Amino acid sequence: MPQRRLRPSFVPVAVVCLSSKRAKRHATPFCCSTAADSDIPATPPRLQRPASAPKVSKVPISAPVPVSNQVGFGRPVTVDEMTQSLHGTEDPLWELMKREASTAAADEPQLASSLYANILVHDSMEETLSTVLGNALDTSTFQATQWMELFGDALADDPEYGKAVRADVTASMDRDPATSHAARVLLYSKGFHALESWRLAHWLWKKERRSLALYLQSMILSCFAVDIHPAATIGKGILIDHGTGIVIGETATLGDNVSMLHNVTLGGTGKETGDRHPKVGDGVMIGAGATILGNITVGTGAHIAACSVVLKPVDPFAIISGVPREVVGKVTYKAGVMPSFVMDQRLSIEVLEVANPYQTVFTGSGEGVEEFQGFKGRSI
Repeated sequence: MPQRRLRPSFVPVAVVCLSSKRAKRHATPFCCSTAADSDIPATPPRLQRPASAPKVSKVPISAPVPVSNQVGFGRPVTVDEMTQSLHGTEDPLWELMKREASTAAADEPQLASSLYANILVHDSMEETLSTVLGNALDTSTFQATQWMELFGDALADDPEYGKAVRADVTASMDRDPATSHAARVLLYSKGFHALESWRLAHWLWKKERRSLALYLQSMILSCFAVDIHPAATIGKGILIDHGTGIVIGETATLGDNVSMLHNVTLGGTGKETGDRHPKVGDGVMIGAGATILGNITVGTGAHIAACSVVLKPVDPFAIISGVPREVVGKVTYKAGVMPSFVMDQRLSIEVLEVANPYQTVFTGSGEGVEEFQGFKGRSI
């Protein structure tokens, strides 16, 4: 009776590298065989890679890369242009985002897979947002799919969430020249990611899921370096430029169309409990490094200059600067224009002349204080 030929059995080996020689030996599976079948190759032919194997494209076959001669996400489209050209679509911002992603995929094939996975395979901006933020917050103990499901639940439950997302995207497009593309904002803007993740934490907080809301607050801080308490109240049309170092306390309130740069703190003044954080009105501009402390009101349309320390209430449309803060002028933009829309980090001499003609300040020219219409003025 002929001896039965044994098939090789592949056994996984725990790789414990005790030396460089043994590392090479243990890095591959070994084959248990007998002398009778020593002619059997260690790797069966069906598992061997052909010498001239074709390269596999990472771009899904079902989504071919479009042809375009535009660079990056294409020509920036303003919010007004988007409204005019895509007014017939159900969701103009989402249509614009898909067009930008298609253009970018054609311009940079290395990013095509990412752009398809994050934007082009989805049916709505809500799905895209859930995917992007879910992957950003993914950990070994709380996976991306869990976050995606939570984002989907919140967006479906609260229609205002989706409206706020769109208002925040257009705020970045309007006010930040570095993020003039909708797709760029949603994919790569850290401040935007932190804000929309906070909106989920706030939804969880209102649903009495406090432990998960606080866990998400911790994850937002770890991933984006932004610390916003889930119980805070924030309006829509918010720009958090750069994002790093933002701190917003539990009882703080932000109105609509507020713009702030990095390292802004809306905090308390000590260990007291209760209502202890600032209340910021609509259209306020808060410069980089500004600190606003205590249960005080910052009026509508106020301008808080960079690195100011604010401990007292601020009147509407006041221009605040200094440590401690001083009123250095009053905003004089035309009706309907807020400091948060203009994003002017300077305190223009025209504004100061109209608002406070007796304010003595520097000109910034290096030639001392100059005279303007019989009084001293400055430009910062």
